[in-house]
Amino acid sequence: MTASPAAQRIAAPDWSSLDRVVKGSVFLPGSPGFRVNSELFNRRYADRRPAAVLSVAGVEDVRTAIRWARDHGVDIVPRSGGHSFAGFSVNDGLVIDMGRMGRALAEESTGLVTVGGGTRVGQVYDAVRPYEFAFPTGTSPLVGVAGLALGGGGAYSSRKFGLTLDAMVETTLVTADGAVLTCSETAHPDLFWACRGGGGGNFGVHVSFVFQTRPVSDVTTFELTWRWSDAVPALSAVQRVLLTAPDEFCVRMGVSTAGTAGAQAEGNRLVTAVGQFIGTPGELAPLLDEVRAAVPPRTDAVQHRTYWEANRQLMHATSGDSFAMRNNFAKEPVPDAAFEEICAWVGRWPGSTNPDGGGIGMFAWGGQINRVAPDATAFVHRDTFFLASIDTSWTAADSADVVAANLRWLHGFHAAMRPWLSDSVYQNFPDPDLEDWAWAYYGGNYERLVEVKRRYDPDNVFRHEQSIGSDRWS
Repeated sequence: MTASPAAQRIAAPDWSSLDRVVKGSVFLPGSPGFRVNSELFNRRYADRRPAAVLSVAGVEDVRTAIRWARDHGVDIVPRSGGHSFAGFSVNDGLVIDMGRMGRALAEESTGLVTVGGGTRVGQVYDAVRPYEFAFPTGTSPLVGVAGLALGGGGAYSSRKFGLTLDAMVETTLVTADGAVLTCSETAHPDLFWACRGGGGGNFGVHVSFVFQTRPVSDVTTFELTWRWSDAVPALSAVQRVLLTAPDEFCVRMGVSTAGTAGAQAEGNRLVTAVGQFIGTPGELAPLLDEVRAAVPPRTDAVQHRTYWEANRQLMHATSGDSFAMRNNFAKEPVPDAAFEEICAWVGRWPGSTNPDGGGIGMFAWGGQINRVAPDATAFVHRDTFFLASIDTSWTAADSADVVAANLRWLHGFHAAMRPWLSDSVYQNFPDPDLEDWAWAYYGGNYERLVEVKRRYDPDNVFRHEQSIGSDRWS
């Protein structure tokens, strides 16, 4: 096997030699454009700095960059939106930034949408909105479509329509040898299988995607909140409704803090059920009435909206800065004891200067997601009831002791929930603290993913701390 680029690394590459052979722009530390093209969404990893960033102008730039990096022994990593929670979209070598390849073109007659490798979700919204069709695209308009789709892509419409990757019908990528491969069910089907759930940055640099949309109708959004003292019975009631709810119903249950005073302040504790129903308020009413009858909410907002208005209402909002997260899938409903444990831990959040606070979100899955066989795509998590995501946050103004207290709280909370959660972890919420990450992310599909990796990237050019095969190459 050929030695990897890391083994051949040249101490001080001549970056001007790359700049001369590309149409895009090469940014070095300290130069205008470097920071914005290399900064990460999670400021926890703000000290990660690449040696250079190439903002590619097109496919040929991507091919040139890969060849140049291999010749000069420079590690490379593709970057679409920079939203990797574990900071994997920046390395200490060359970042291939895809932002200039951000575009989305919808075809009304077929419902197909062609998306560039640097496209953000919001650009897709703009392309498909005039035709009133869509596909599941996460919960933030700022996220890169590439990373979202390659690792999964859940949304409030996913119980009805599946994951983002389930809508993918084609992707084109530049592989480690500089080849440009268009993959589908009939062209390079093994690689296409791996790209649907194998995660970003594993098999090449994706320069385009094609997704199949479907017509979308108006929807009904809802947001219910409860007093802290009603948290356990309220969450239990929402979970009971979810057990028999139609695919059109989706909900995120949340128990969290808000503000910087810590969880000890009663007003900072939040118990919520936020969601969407693909249908009218009248059709949704029997489901919410069952919850209301069990525990009357403190606030109760229901509104009939267009699909796009609902997207804006339900988009993920955050103050940003630094955060850490642990997550697992639940395969079945949890007992009240789990909700009691949740409330106990949220009530002990140690506080920080980040108003995002800490807590847990329980995202309803199932429905159409679970009707796809676990080996039909690389995405193995097709037996899921909900995704439980525990997080905490801080800012640069917090001391090392405050950060350490937040991380201890996070790991303690996560350990306390283990009796009710599976070992499976969502690969789009990468967890740098995972030990057996290969099994957690990919389960029984991992060996096949390694085979595909060896076929298309035998020298492990595309790698990060938890990339496919990184546990096999020395």
